[in-house]
Amino acid sequence: MLLNKTVALVGMMGSGKTSIGKRLATQLEVPFADADHEIEAAADMTVAEIFAKYGEPEFRRLERSVIARLLAEKPHVLGTGGGAYMDETTRAAIKTGAFTIWLKAPIDILLGRVRKRQEADQTRPLLANDDMRGTLENLLAQREPAYALADMVLESGDEPHAVLLDKIVAALASHGLCEGA
Repeated sequence: MLLNKTVALVGMMGSGKTSIGKRLATQLEVPFADADHEIEAAADMTVAEIFAKYGEPEFRRLERSVIARLLAEKPHVLGTGGGAYMDETTRAAIKTGAFTIWLKAPIDILLGRVRKRQEADQTRPLLANDDMRGTLENLLAQREPAYALADMVLESGDEPHAVLLDKIVAALASHGLCEGA
């Protein structure tokens, strides 16, 4: 298949941006980039360390820079951080340089996914508190209006990834972004 525009996955932490993104990249035979991993590589620090040492504003500055660099690369699949699409500059760059897909998942699914990972390795600094559900609900309420600006909304629940991938590839083909699908 030939992808002629980057596909950017946006949505809440735990929505499947990385797991679906990797599978989509494999299916489309293009690279996958995880914005948070790229930020960590650029800063030589984890996301949690960046937040702890410099705060969220510095993390968002790094995120803008890294995402702008990634969008300048050849078409690929990009998994963004949950808050990346909230920054107007980052959102405009993503909307211009990529086809955006909001992976929309119910709060209970998000909570189940992030709770396991957060307890294991504390990778999500915004959830480092005693009310993970409340925090997720508040973040989702704040972020939904921006996520809704994505080119495509894909309801993501517990269905097999293959079902979601088929929907994404069909949408890319219908928008003329993917040949040979």
